[in-house]
Order: sequence, then C-alpha cells, then structure tokens
Amino acid sequence: MTRAVRAAEDAGLTGLIVTPGPMMVWLCGYTPASVRGLVTALVITSEPAERRPQLLVPAHEKAVAEQAPGAGALEVTAWAVGAADPYALLADWLAPDGRYAVSDMTWARDLLALQRAAPGTSYIAVTEALPMLRAVKDAHEVARLEAAAVASDATYEAALGLRFAGRREREVGADITRLLTGNGHEAVAFVVVGSGPNGADPQHEAGERVIEDGDMVVLDFAGLKDGYCSYTGRTVRVGAPPSAEERKVYEVVREAQRAAFEAVRPGAACQEIDRAARRVIKAAGYGEYFTHRTGRGIGSVPHEPPYLVEGEQLPLVPGMCFSIEPGIYLPGRFGVRIGDVVTCTDTGGRWLNRSEREMLGVVS
Repeated sequence: MTRAVRAAEDAGLTGLIVTPGPMMVWLCGYTPASVRGLVTALVITSEPAERRPQLLVPAHEKAVAEQAPGAGALEVTAWAVGAADPYALLADWLAPDGRYAVSDMTWARDLLALQRAAPGTSYIAVTEALPMLRAVKDAHEVARLEAAAVASDATYEAALGLRFAGRREREVGADITRLLTGNGHEAVAFVVVGSGPNGADPQHEAGERVIEDGDMVVLDFAGLKDGYCSYTGRTVRVGAPPSAEERKVYEVVREAQRAAFEAVRPGAACQEIDRAARRVIKAAGYGEYFTHRTGRGIGSVPHEPPYLVEGEQLPLVPGMCFSIEPGIYLPGRFGVRIGDVVTCTDTGGRWLNRSEREMLGVVS
C-alpha cells in the first residue's frame, strides 16, 4: 500500500480507490465474505500524511475484514445497510478536487454514484495510470510464482500418465483439475483440452469430443497456489508417433518460443517479444495460423499487464512475469501451443516452468 500511494503521487494522482477483486487482495489481502452489490472500497491517499488507508465495509462484514492479512495497517469503517450512504462516507475521505486511480473491476454503478457524491473529483483506471504497479514483482512474489509453476509442471507430468484415447475431453480435463488440486492449488483458473480439430481453436476448453488415437491434443491450464497463478501449456500426440507435418509444426512452435525467450531483456518493448516469435512462425509459412498474442502478464490473476503483443511499447523491467505461449492452429485439423511462465531479470529471461518442452509425443 505504501508503494502504491508513492506510485500514485509520482503519477500526479491524489490516491487510489480499490473495490473488491484482485487489486484489493494484492494490496491488503482482503476478500469480502460476500459481494451482493454492497459497497466495499479501499481508499489510499497521500493527504493528509497521517491518514492510514481506509477500508469501508458493510457492518456485518467488519469482523471478517479486521482479520485480513493487511488489516493492521488499515482503518476499517463499517456502514450500516439501510441507515447510511456509503458513497457519502467515501466522499468525506476524498480531496474535493482530487484525481484518483480506480481499480479496473470497479462497477460503473459505484463510480457514477461516487462522482455524484464528490463532483469535483476525477478518475482514471489504475492499469492506465499505473501500469507497472502490479506488473513488476518483488522477490517474494517471483518465488511464489515459481513455486506455482513447479506445481503446475508436476500436474503436466502426472497428466502424461492419464488415458486419453476413448475418453471425452472434459473427462481428461476433470483429471487435470484433480491433479492441480493435488499439487497444492487452491483454485483452478482454466483447463484446456483441445483434441484433434478442437486443438485448432485457441479458445477451446474441454468439451464433449471423444479423443481418438492419432489426435494431437493441446493441454493448457492454470490455477492459483498460495495467492499466485501457475500456467503450463503443452501439446501431446495420442497413440502412434506424430506425423512428419505434426512434428514440423511442433518444432516451429518450440523454436518460436525459444526465440521469444531469448528476446527478453530489460528495456525491450513488449511487442519485441511478440515479433521474435512471429518471425519464426512466419518464416516457416504458418504466419496466418498464429492468431493470438505471444503472452500476457501473470500474477495474482492469470491475465494481467503486460501483454506481449504488437503495439505494446511498454518496456520490460526486471521483476515482470509473463507467459510465452506461441501457437499454430490449422483449421479443421490440429493445433500446437507451448506455454511457460518467464520472469525478466537484470540479464535476460528466466524460465519459471521446468517441465520438458521437447515433444514427448505419445500418450495412451
């Protein structure tokens, strides 16, 4: 919270207003017991200097809020539902002409009501105003992300022992969910099992298709471990060894991922990482079949800035953590994606995932 308010000051802002979601958890560790449309907000300001961060909660949730990990640094204020106007209470904490960064997940209803209660104030999305605030992780956060990546890799390695042929994608997906939980994840963000032609859809998750011998299967999954997200993306072949074309496509994707990784260095624009992967795939003749960005930031949520995509000129900074996950998707046939979490260091990139990126090939 101290770092956040200093960053706000440096950006010419008066402070931050944060509603329930990943930003609130990241700042003070508080997740409301229930949302139900009731106003909960964290206000961090630089003026007056002696004011502690203020957390406004419905009265029936005050006891829970006071047990949050960061509660010792907060002043928790309760508002009585039906007897108080929470927006008026928030307005009293704001400078009459202050400019505040608001969390990206703030409801329009709440922001509009706050504007009516404090008409002289103005607002900007926190990601736009402070893009580096959550993007740059400290050593403690990187360690948690690495532990989550290792647990995700263990899930992948265990998944290689599953039976694929003759089972529905959702059944294999359920097994992967179970394995993520068994490897210490408290929540699962998503599980992709894209077999055969379904693997050519980058947005496909785990459906009803029965996996067949000869299928290429895209496995792509993420979860939450100790408050930070894991991610592993791999592609396997069911039954016989891959065909020459399947192996070629896989090797192109693997080379593209390696090229993107080698482009990671402090000061490099995010788009340069995307370009490095795309050059390899385009040179191999598959440029039109790489249809998504090369990567995205990973932290307490599975998708956050920075985004490794053309047009994103934000420079990489040591401590940034993100996926590198190029893919090739041949419509109606098969797809290949390889994805891992990487952190930017003073000297370049460092893999957080450790599982094999070679085409292990065959599962049963």
